[in-house]
Amino acid sequence: MLRYVAKRFLIMVPTLVIISFLVFFIITLPPGNCVTAQIDEILSSGGSNAMEKVHQLEQLYDLDKPWIQRYAIWASGTLTWDFGLSCQDNQPVSQLIGERIALTMVMEISTIIFIWVVSFIIGVYAATHQYRPGDYIASFIGFIGLAIPNFLLALVLLYVGKRYFGVSVGGLMDPQYIDQPWSWAKTRSVLEHLIIPVIVIGTAGTAGMIRRLRANLLDELQKQYVTTGRAKGLPPLKLLMKYPLRHALNPFVSDIGHILPEVISGSVIVSVVLSLPTTGPMLLNALKTQDTNLAATFLLLVAVLTVIGTLISDLLLAALDPRIRLQGGREK
Repeated sequence: MLRYVAKRFLIMVPTLVIISFLVFFIITLPPGNCVTAQIDEILSSGGSNAMEKVHQLEQLYDLDKPWIQRYAIWASGTLTWDFGLSCQDNQPVSQLIGERIALTMVMEISTIIFIWVVSFIIGVYAATHQYRPGDYIASFIGFIGLAIPNFLLALVLLYVGKRYFGVSVGGLMDPQYIDQPWSWAKTRSVLEHLIIPVIVIGTAGTAGMIRRLRANLLDELQKQYVTTGRAKGLPPLKLLMKYPLRHALNPFVSDIGHILPEVISGSVIVSVVLSLPTTGPMLLNALKTQDTNLAATFLLLVAVLTVIGTLISDLLLAALDPRIRLQGGREK
């Protein structure tokens, strides 16, 4: 087990290096840069030292260097949590991320827990009550969740909350707690405001996982070993938990590696619509303004979560299903 984990970590290093290189390269492909507007304003002023100011500005953000050298500076800085300066606020990227990463992680973790719990309960119920009203209702929920975009559902909830309940759905806390130290009242406010974003962001992921779990469990319930277990008089719950459910959970668990980036990418637009103080709006603005250091750092963090999530799913699959081995079988 330790050998397998060490090997996977060694594979992660070149994977993340390649991803960071591609991300940095793609962000710098469009013409212009994050300080183009500032440079144009300085040049239009026509001052005697305009070119000197432009040169100083380019030096500040390393824009006077080739992009490959800029990438090397940024990539080497990530090892010490130094991601360079952000063009948006002229502040270190690490400081900007640190201000919002805590709320973002709380929201993402809550969303993932919501997806797993709801998907597991509804998926198992729909499979064990096939072609009954509960199964049809679960299928309807799944299709609605897949059909409605997250941002549209967020807009609907914003309207319904304001129109019929007189409450504002946006934000992650009441206005009086913004920039205030953490307290029990502020924590409770955050938890109350998390309900709507978690439901909105988790709807699509929940719908897909319900369909997959239902289909896999139905396939397992029709196999011969289940028929044999029923013939031997095993209680239905014990029979379900012992083999069919464990085997049906394999694709469910393997989705961990994919659900993390999906939740993060899905929360970007939702965060803008609901005015959430998370990293989503900051990432979107960084991509629009070509703030290379800030955008590349966010996307690199998504890649790190993806490879870590894939490793966790592999380890859980090996623990869940004895047929799966982390080491290759030896030849007899």
